[in-house]
Amino acid sequence: MNWVRADVGLRVRFAVAFAALAALVAVLVGALGYSSAAALIRNDRAKEFSQSLTTLKSDVGSMTLTAQDFLAKQESKDQLSDQVTQSGDIGIQVLGEDGGVLQWGKPDPLPVSKQDKELAAAHQPGRSRDITEFTGGDRYRVVTVSLGGGRGAVMISERLSATDALLDSLMLRIASLAGAVVVAAGAAGWWVAGRITRRLVRLTATAEQVAITGELSLDVPQRGRDEIGRLARAFEDMLGRLARSKDDQRRLVQDAGHELRTPLTSLRTNIAALRRMDRLPPASRAALLDDLETETRELTVLVNELVELANDRRSTELPTQTELDELAERVADLTRRRTGREIVVDALPVVRTVRPQALQRALTNLVENAAKFSSGPEEILVVVRADRISVLDRGPGVDPEDLDRIFDRFYRATAARSLPGSGLGLSIVREVVEEHGGEVFARNRVGGGAEIGFTLREPQPAPPAVGRADLPTLGLRARHAENKSDKSGVAR
Repeated sequence: MNWVRADVGLRVRFAVAFAALAALVAVLVGALGYSSAAALIRNDRAKEFSQSLTTLKSDVGSMTLTAQDFLAKQESKDQLSDQVTQSGDIGIQVLGEDGGVLQWGKPDPLPVSKQDKELAAAHQPGRSRDITEFTGGDRYRVVTVSLGGGRGAVMISERLSATDALLDSLMLRIASLAGAVVVAAGAAGWWVAGRITRRLVRLTATAEQVAITGELSLDVPQRGRDEIGRLARAFEDMLGRLARSKDDQRRLVQDAGHELRTPLTSLRTNIAALRRMDRLPPASRAALLDDLETETRELTVLVNELVELANDRRSTELPTQTELDELAERVADLTRRRTGREIVVDALPVVRTVRPQALQRALTNLVENAAKFSSGPEEILVVVRADRISVLDRGPGVDPEDLDRIFDRFYRATAARSLPGSGLGLSIVREVVEEHGGEVFARNRVGGGAEIGFTLREPQPAPPAVGRADLPTLGLRARHAENKSDKSGVAR
């Protein structure tokens, strides 16, 4: 259908396709039918003329006939003419001894040539001359047969124009029928296309409305279990994912704006104090610089966390076979160097298919969270089993009313609000774990402290990401690579 304009609708394309297919079939069938019918008619007429000519030559050869025997006034004419003119399209013209016309042919007189006159005077009976003549506006096949003994000749003719007219009429009827079939096929294609594309047209209108208005909560027609129904359901699912992504992005921007406001306000205040730093006592100067360093570090942590959350939910990192016990040892060693705390790993040899970098990031957040909230000398325990990974500490634990909320984005328990952090570390843990098809959990330990961790299962192949929850208004991506290497930004 490349010959149909690209801006033509599917309904018109269907109608044109039906009509074109019908036209092709009609032309093929019509051509075969016409050629077969034309061959049959021409062969039938030729056979009749051949039989008449054979009869005439047989009579001339077996009997002594004169031109007068073929005239209308002779009684023998009925017998001879009936034998010769078997069809209404075969006529007789009689020539005398001198080649003159004794009886003109019907419906048109036939021209008499010199050769015809020679045959009329010929002594040998049955000699013939076959030629096509045009006379009276018609085309004739004419055969002149000599009677012998110089007794004249008989000219028999077949009006070929009658056959041509019959075949022309047949061709016209076939063409008319083919045209009617093409029109009917086009109408049927239009109707069928309307039935087939009706839901697709509505789905297209919905997609165009989404593109124009940006509204993602529109109702999508989902009738049927065919490809269009599947497309509608996939489109609605895509709209749902986009709506959720848009809501997540809006909440993230709103929460980020709220969380950024506090350190930025503190920074502005401290920067204003720097203008009169020469008038401050040494102790106040040191406190101001420490405060600036702390706020800068907190702002860096928050920016890094926001950039991490702004990345795709479905990481481009491919799942690989990973030894979880070795991964836990790497996390423990990294945290020891960063915090100076004692980290103990209790791990069984476990190999799972995971995204190793993402899972290491999640486990690092858990261990550093435990190090932040358990400031005493007690060790932090990392437990790795086949179905779960957990981090245990001996800190103050978590208030029961906060257990269900500590994984929420930007949520910070009342006891943690005086401590550094962004409230995003555990949220990132949940993002990574849910991406792996697992679940996070948090509970208090007997004797004090908390146990926070997650379960894992083999990840299912993820479909392509619907979209990216970017944060262009925050302007954070350009600084992400620089801030990522800052060790002051590791606290979660």
